[in-house]
Amino acid sequence: MTPHPMRIGIHGKEVKGQQIKFVENFFALLAERKADLRVSSKFLKHLKSPRFSQFKIKSFDLGENLKGLDAFISLGGDGTLLDSITYIGKNETPIMGINTGRMGFLATISRDETEKAIEHLFNGTFQTESRTVLSLESDKLLFDGLNFALNDFTIIKKDTSSMINIHVFVDNELLNSYWADGIIVSTPTGSTGYSLSCGGPLLYPRSESFVITPVSPHNLTARPIVVSDNSKITFHIEGRSKKFLISLDSRVEAIDGSVNLKIKKSKFKVHLIQMPGQHYFKTLRQKLNWGLDIRN
Repeated sequence: MTPHPMRIGIHGKEVKGQQIKFVENFFALLAERKADLRVSSKFLKHLKSPRFSQFKIKSFDLGENLKGLDAFISLGGDGTLLDSITYIGKNETPIMGINTGRMGFLATISRDETEKAIEHLFNGTFQTESRTVLSLESDKLLFDGLNFALNDFTIIKKDTSSMINIHVFVDNELLNSYWADGIIVSTPTGSTGYSLSCGGPLLYPRSESFVITPVSPHNLTARPIVVSDNSKITFHIEGRSKKFLISLDSRVEAIDGSVNLKIKKSKFKVHLIQMPGQHYFKTLRQKLNWGLDIRN
């Protein structure tokens, strides 16, 4: 019995200038290997050059079940990879992030390494790193049912006026009432994102925890706190403004204080494809310029 051609899902961002050539060559590498290519219709809109018409490409939309895929490739930065995860959802398809710009925390494969990365993908000589995902439960349908995030969940004040008061409960115990611009609940993966820029700690991906980080708190002694990812985190929001913004990764919705919100660990994980020799610590050192010292 001949094995089926490798089924690969692809999502990317707008392709401009020099990137067009790179993306054309990327598709050619996959076509040479007779891969069965499925591309998000959002990305397909940007693939306008005549060369793309020679590749056999099927498209898919957000919300379609992509159960049969062997791998998913994200072309872009970390934002594009977070976007890609909304397509994969609960399927746990291994995802590879090829970075078309500067190296990211999630999209760690550079343009120069693409050919080698595809070779590893087809030969099966790669590892995957499992990352915890958080999910949002609420009494109102939010985010079109795509109620999960790899990086973080946030509650932020909607306008520039006054702060909001967010009472945060962990397993039904009051943790704190934060007078602040907002609050972030981050996974270890998201600890290098918004939470970090608000003073949160770096969490190792396998540390089985969430970090709760206030955004511009009025009380300067309010610090980020790390809790178990088995915790259920709930919120009660007050403020002069009746509307607040909540986000899952980069997706945003406006709500009022009457909506019940609960954050917990998702039943599924995200599996990031890692190339041999790439480790989380190495990514941290490269991305955060650790060890670069002008005295050395």
